[in-house]
Order: sequence, then C-alpha cells, then structure tokens
Amino acid sequence: MFEAFPPAAIYIIGAFLVPVVRGKWRQAYLLLIPLAAFYQLLLLSPGVYGVVRFMDYEIILLKVDRLSLCFGYVFVIMSFAAFLYALHIKGVGEHLAALTYAGSSLGVVFSGDYFSLFIFWEIMAVSSVLLIVFRRKPASLQAGFRYLMIHVFGGCCLLAGIVIQWALTGSIAFVRPESGSAFYLVLLGFGLNAAIPPLHAWLTDAYPEGTITGSVFLTAYTTKTGVYVLARTFPGVELLAWMGAIMAVYGVIFAFVVSDMRRLLAYHIVSQVGYMVCGVGLGTEMAVNGSIAHAFSHILYKALLFMGAGAVIHVTGRSKFTELGGLARWMPLATIFYMVGAFSISGVPLFNGFISKSMVIAGAALKHEPVIELLLVLASVGTFLCIGVKIPHIVFFTGETRGEARKLTWNMLAGMGFMSFLCIFIGVYPKVLYDILPYHVDFHPYSMDHVVGTMGILMGTILGYALLHKKLARENTVVLDTDWFYRKFGTIFLGFCSNVLDRPGRTVQEKLSGMVASLTRISKDPLYDSELALYRARIRLNEAFGRSPAGTANPRHESGIRRLLERGRGYDENFYRRSVGLGVLLVVVLFFMLSWFFIGTK
Repeated sequence: MFEAFPPAAIYIIGAFLVPVVRGKWRQAYLLLIPLAAFYQLLLLSPGVYGVVRFMDYEIILLKVDRLSLCFGYVFVIMSFAAFLYALHIKGVGEHLAALTYAGSSLGVVFSGDYFSLFIFWEIMAVSSVLLIVFRRKPASLQAGFRYLMIHVFGGCCLLAGIVIQWALTGSIAFVRPESGSAFYLVLLGFGLNAAIPPLHAWLTDAYPEGTITGSVFLTAYTTKTGVYVLARTFPGVELLAWMGAIMAVYGVIFAFVVSDMRRLLAYHIVSQVGYMVCGVGLGTEMAVNGSIAHAFSHILYKALLFMGAGAVIHVTGRSKFTELGGLARWMPLATIFYMVGAFSISGVPLFNGFISKSMVIAGAALKHEPVIELLLVLASVGTFLCIGVKIPHIVFFTGETRGEARKLTWNMLAGMGFMSFLCIFIGVYPKVLYDILPYHVDFHPYSMDHVVGTMGILMGTILGYALLHKKLARENTVVLDTDWFYRKFGTIFLGFCSNVLDRPGRTVQEKLSGMVASLTRISKDPLYDSELALYRARIRLNEAFGRSPAGTANPRHESGIRRLLERGRGYDENFYRRSVGLGVLLVVVLFFMLSWFFIGTK
C-alpha cells in the first residue's frame, strides 16, 4: 500500500505539520521528511499507481519509470541537503514554502496526465515565489512580482495547449501534443520554466534576490522540472538542440559582465541548463542520457555553489565583487567546499560535472553536429573562467573585505560538506549515476584522450585569465537583458491604464459623486438651492434697476445668503430643520409629474 503513495504527498502533507513541531524537534522533522520520501522511492518499481477516476478521465498521480525515478532521487537528495543547510532558519513560512515547492516538483515528475501535472505546476510557481519575497527587501518584492507574472503567463500558455490537445483528442494523457497550436503552446510553457532565451530573464532577475536558503532550493527544481517535461515530451526536436547550444554560450557571455556573485551564478544556471536542453533536442540515447545525467549533477553542484554564495552573504552581508575579497581567511572550510562546486561545474576530472557534461558533447559529436559541439566546448571554457577562476580570485584569495564577520552555523557547513561529498563521489564512481539513467549506453568518460584534452583546455583557460584578469577586475555594472522589454512594456502598460483607461472612469466617478452629494443635500434640505437662487436673483434685479449700487446688496439679502451658505457647508439638523411633511409633499409632486408625463406620452 505504501508503495503506491505519491512522494509529493509526503512533502505537501508534511508541510502543514511544520507549525505544530517546534525547536529541535522541528529540525529533526525537516530532515525526516526527505528521508521518508527517499525510502518510499526505493520501494517503487516501474508502473502506474495512484489512479483516481474523475468524470470520464483517469488522474494518474504516480507514473513510475527510469526517467521519473532519476529525477525523483536527485530531487529528494537535494531537499535533504538544502534543509540541512537551512536548519538555523526560525521562520515557519520559509520551511513550509520549501516543502511545498519540493513536493510539487516531485508531483510534476510523477504525473501521468496533464491535469495533475498542471495543478502541481502552478503550486510550484506560487510556492517558489515565496522563497523570493520572504527576504522582505524592496528589490525582492519587485523581483518576486515579476517572477510570478512571468510564470502565470507560462502557465496560461501551457493550459491553452492542454485544452486544445484535449479538445482534439479527448485525452489528457501526458504525451507529446500532435496538433500545431497545442504543440507550440505546450512547448512554450515548458520552455519558459527551462529558462530558454529569450524567456530566461525571470531567473537571473529573481534568483539573486531570494533568501539565502531559498535560493538554494530555487536552483534545483523549476528549471529541472522544465528539462524533465521536455525530455518526456519533446526529445529529438531540432529547435531545442540549437536553442540549447546558444543558451549555453548566452549565459556565459552575460556572466562575464555582472558584478554580483549570485547573479553570475544565476546566469550560469541558464548556461548549464542549455546543455540539458541541447541533449534533449539532439534526441539520441547518448544525448538524452547526457541531458539527464547533467541535470542530476547540476542540481548537486549548483546548490553547492549557491550555498557558498549564501555563506558569503551570511558572513559579510554583501554579494558585490567590489565589496568582497580575502574571504578564505574568514571561512576556510566554506572556501574549500565552494571550490569543489566550482571544479564540478567546470568539468574538471574526478568531479561530477566531468562525467555528465562530456556525455552531452559526445552526443553532439556522434550525431555529427560540429557547430553545436564547438558551442558547448566554448561554454565550458567560459564556465571555468568565471566560476572556477574569477570568483575564487576576486572573492576568496585576493583583496580584503572590511567590516565585522559573522560565523557560519554548523548546519550550513554540514550541508555544503554533504553536497561536496556527492559531487566527488559521483565524479570518481560514475557508475552509480549511469546505472539509473533512462537508457543503457556504453560511455567511458575517463579515456586518456578525453582527460588530456579537458586538462589542456582548463590550463589554457587559467593562462588566459592570467593575461586578461585586469579587464575582468572588480567593477560595478548594470546589465540590460531581455527583462528590459517586459519591464518597459509593464511601465508603459500601467501608464496607459492609469492615464488613458482609468482617467475617464475617475472623471465619471467624480461627476457621479458630485451628483450623489447634491441629491443627498437636496433630500436633507430640498429648498436650499431654490432659496439661494432666489436671493441671488433679487440681488441681480436690484442692481439692474438701480435700487442698490453695483457690488453691494441689501443687508437683508446678504444675511440670507450668508445663512444659506452656512447651511450648504454641511447640513446640521440643529441649525435648520424642515418638516417631514414638506419632503413627503415634494416627493409626491415629483412622482405625480413623472407619472403624468409618461402616461401622457403614450
């Protein structure tokens, strides 16, 4: 019975119990949830479970195969390490959002139909945005709002594609859409989550603004669920192969010019996900295996790198390169752990990036795509230059950070140490990863020519940095990316709504408010306007017939007008009263006149 229990439910149900558990028990509870989910994954065997009948359709909450299990394993492992890193966080909301985020991502991975996938897809978007806005800074709130709007747009595209697919086929099974419009709408919705340019700017805009621990979770789930659904439904689409290769280089180019540590790492998420998207687009068993293996490795080393960046912010309160330097003396263990992540993402032998990235490049070579292969190699060089050389040189080993330093908590170091161990273990013993990949392929990363060629590229990169490091020195920069367009459009659209669409409404509202105010005054003092007009008419007649000089008025008329104006400033029952009978009489006369008018016109 437990075998058919969706792993997503362990996280989502467990999230609601977080406020109940307190103190040390909460810390143990947060680690127990991923352990229970991992044990449950070990019990699963390929098949379809958790089928719920809804009207005439089957909602499949647990569809298990090698592809879903591979992502399930790494998602659960990642959540354990991230919760270990975040144990010192006291706020209940951040833990609750992280559990829901991880659980909904697992829900996407094991969904067997579009209906359940879309529900988990939207839960994932809403829960992830909380990990950004919980930082409670103006920039975080603004970035979180933009993040949510972009993902709402992506969700709408996905829903539109699902509806068209259902209308044409009568099925909600999670398969590749066949019709043109459904195909491209679903691809657009999935591609947005995978951060394929030009739909990527939400990532580099929002991830650097998240909480220290929240950004670690963000690196793992949204883009990797995007890769998973692309691998499930769109393998072999040539457009994805070229977009992925361009994406790999695109992220590296922008990473060169940013001046914030977490923003640089965010651009390298775009670059590394490019390898995965490219592998899916190439479509061969070797390339798709490489895509999945690289997603697995990327989740481990990118989380480790964001843990290192979070450690820097925790210790110094800063993330700008112009404000950092010499931190290896303050945080030696964190520096070592960061370097493990840096070597992993750079594809250094004996680290996990080496055994996965090379598989995607080999897939491009076997399919005879030399341009794609070249782009992926160039992206690898740029990655090592930025993350493996530039950041350590600027942040950890040269310069000096001024100000007081906070100590890292034991759990932050433990989380980084755990991820470092996994990065090295998989790099040294890749069979443990290769055995769970979707396809069985014969690939040996530690061939002599591959190792020698890789080390030659890395050494050349170090030499290049030594010659060009002055051009890559610390400086504040402002980077304009494709988010400029929707920021600008959003500003113009809001101005249009406020000045063009809303102004007539406001004008009508003001006029109606004035009419209502007049009617309210008339109902309270029905003779006010007529008496005021009568007094003013008498003054004009006296002036016209010379009974009083121009500009003067009869004292009796002046006192009457003064009294009426005092009444008009605000009706006061104690100042002036009219009998109820007069108001009733006027209403009766009004209705009589209206009735006579309508009857007489028929």
